[in-house]
Amino acid sequence: MFRLIFALLVLLGLPSIAAASEGEVLGLVATERGVYCLLIFLIAYILVMTEEFIELKKSKPVIIAAVIIWAEVAYLASTKGVSAEELQQVIAGNVNEYGQLMLFLLVAMTYINAMADRNVFERLRSWLISRNFGYRKLFWITGIIAFFLSAVADNLTTALLMGTVVLAVGKDNPRFITLGLINLVVAANAGGAFSPFGDITTLMVWQAEKASFFEFFELFIPSVVNFLVPAVAMHFAIPDEQPDQSEDGLVPLKIGAYTICALFALTIALAVGLKQFLNLPPFMGMMLGWGILAIYGFWLKHQEHDLPRDKRFDIFEMVRDAEWDTLMFFFGVIFCVAGLAYIGYLKVTAEWLYGDVGATLANVLIGILSAVVDNIPVMFAVIEMDPNMPLYQWLLVTLTTGVGGSMLSIGSAAGVALMGVSKGKYTFFSHLRWTPAIVAGYFLSILVHIWLNA
Repeated sequence: MFRLIFALLVLLGLPSIAAASEGEVLGLVATERGVYCLLIFLIAYILVMTEEFIELKKSKPVIIAAVIIWAEVAYLASTKGVSAEELQQVIAGNVNEYGQLMLFLLVAMTYINAMADRNVFERLRSWLISRNFGYRKLFWITGIIAFFLSAVADNLTTALLMGTVVLAVGKDNPRFITLGLINLVVAANAGGAFSPFGDITTLMVWQAEKASFFEFFELFIPSVVNFLVPAVAMHFAIPDEQPDQSEDGLVPLKIGAYTICALFALTIALAVGLKQFLNLPPFMGMMLGWGILAIYGFWLKHQEHDLPRDKRFDIFEMVRDAEWDTLMFFFGVIFCVAGLAYIGYLKVTAEWLYGDVGATLANVLIGILSAVVDNIPVMFAVIEMDPNMPLYQWLLVTLTTGVGGSMLSIGSAAGVALMGVSKGKYTFFSHLRWTPAIVAGYFLSILVHIWLNA
């Protein structure tokens, strides 16, 4: 979105910057058709941002926009003398990039669904509820679990899982629910920032080879700071009371639950190991892990032969229940941004942001922007710009895009989802009251990162 805003500024009176893009890719940022592509993407993204209200799945408008933009790109390329073979190579490169990320995410989603099918998450939820912790202790326990769980599961799954705990034990205390859910949003976003598996944006940076797997853990302490600052501020507002006793028992685990958790850990190790030692792309290790899960699922299905067919473990049902809207949205975003990049807009933006503004301030502003715009297209745009930055700057933009969405409830999938399930107990304005504390955590985490890693 920031590249859209900047490109519009170019058209409104920054011809010197527009001229600088000539000769870079197609160099047609100031043409009517180039502007048309920008407007198409802007309209599509407005529809994405209003998904909660119009109930139109976010993947639909961006996929249509992607095809329209590339139809325009093909015409513009022909006017510049670009051959059909060259254009096909550009498209194939984007397909390759999307395919690797899609396969990686599909395997991760399959494992999460398999663990959910085996009642792993329900067991954790029921255990927390049955322990009858006080509100303040539960506030910290759910936040800490969300922080670490989101390092391997996405922030949406993490927030929804822990959100059910907060809603269940705090049903008679709306204040605890509000603060507990805000804490979960911050914790889930912060926890996903220091692990390549924690967020799509960190995965993108890893697969683009801007940082190695273990280098991401340099963000651990800054991420902890980002989580702790608002959590400490909210702690004193949490009621120092004991919730009503719960009589719910532990949800039983299904057969194979522990084994599937172990196989997920093995799959992560395979993805990292094949990348580190054989330089194979991470999705290869993930696909190997999928194959192992499929073989184990075959055995598991036969162990459940006495159950109805629709109750037995089926690996392809786990694939079917993956977040296909997210995967298709990712396709649309990659091709929309890639089309705009080929026209030349990202080169213009990169020259301004990372040339005139400077890398540190640019990366901080990008994180602030992710409070209102999905961090996936923001991070993909930065990777497409490919500014010449040292490792600590790539880690900085990874941190800021990962945690910047915590500033507003609409800034991340976790916040939007929890607003939906809380039935009015957690709202945009209730989150906004604590935005100053979250912003303080945002800037302090940046300072800690620069102090430790610059």
